[in-house]
Amino acid sequence: MRTTSAQPAVRRLDFGYFIRPASETGGPRPRVEPALGYLVEHERGLLLFDTGIGAADPETEAHYRPRRRPLPEALAAAGAAPGDIALVVNCHLHFDHCGGNPLLAGTPVVVQDVELATARRGGYTVDALIDFPGAVYEELSGEAEIWPGVLVVPTPGHTDGHQSLVVRRADGGTVVLAGQAHDTASDHAAGELARRAALDGAVPPLPDYAPWLDRLAALDPRRVHFAHDASVWEPIGLS
Repeated sequence: MRTTSAQPAVRRLDFGYFIRPASETGGPRPRVEPALGYLVEHERGLLLFDTGIGAADPETEAHYRPRRRPLPEALAAAGAAPGDIALVVNCHLHFDHCGGNPLLAGTPVVVQDVELATARRGGYTVDALIDFPGAVYEELSGEAEIWPGVLVVPTPGHTDGHQSLVVRRADGGTVVLAGQAHDTASDHAAGELARRAALDGAVPPLPDYAPWLDRLAALDPRRVHFAHDASVWEPIGLS
C-alpha cells in the first residue's frame, strides 16, 4: 500500500487513449486523445479522480476506437492498487471517465446529484458503469470540501453535472483537476484570457467564458490538469 503525507501530492495516471473522429474535432482529420486520471495522496488516504475507459456498445467502440490501460495496471505504475483507494471523484459519468468504477465496489464515489440523476435516466452513458453491484455514491449539490484542503467545484458545460477537484497545498501550489471542463489546456487559457480582458474593461465584442472560471481564479491555481490533454495550464508570469 502506498503511504501518504500531510502535504497532498498529485500523480497523473495513464488510462490509454481514444481516437476522436474528424466530425468531432472541428478539422479535416481525427485526433488521438489521452484518457487521464489523477491519484491524490492525502493524509486521509488515496483519492482517485476518474477511473478510466469502460467497455461500451459496439457502435461507440467503433466510433472512438479506444485503447485501454486497465485501472489496476495504471495504479500499479503509481505504486498503488484498487484496494488502497479510499475515495473516488468522477468529473462526470461518461464511459471514458468512470470505466473503472465497478472495480472499486464499496468505495464511495463523489458525484453531483444532477449528474447521477441524468446518468440514471438512461441513454447517457453505459448503464452497467452506474448502478453496478456495490456502488456507493456520495451526492453533492454544488461546491463542497470533501477532505481538508480538497474541494469539489461545479464546472458545468460539457455536462450539466460536471465537477472539478481543487487540491490546496500549504506551500501555495494549488492544483486543479479540471477533467473535461475544458477539452485542452489551450481552451482553458483562452477562457482565462477572455475573463482577464473582461475584467480589464476591454471594449466589446469579447469572447464568452465559463462563469465558474471566476471561482477557480479565486482559489489561485498554480497548475490545472485535464482529462484529455497531457498539457498543463499555468498562470502567465509563473516563475
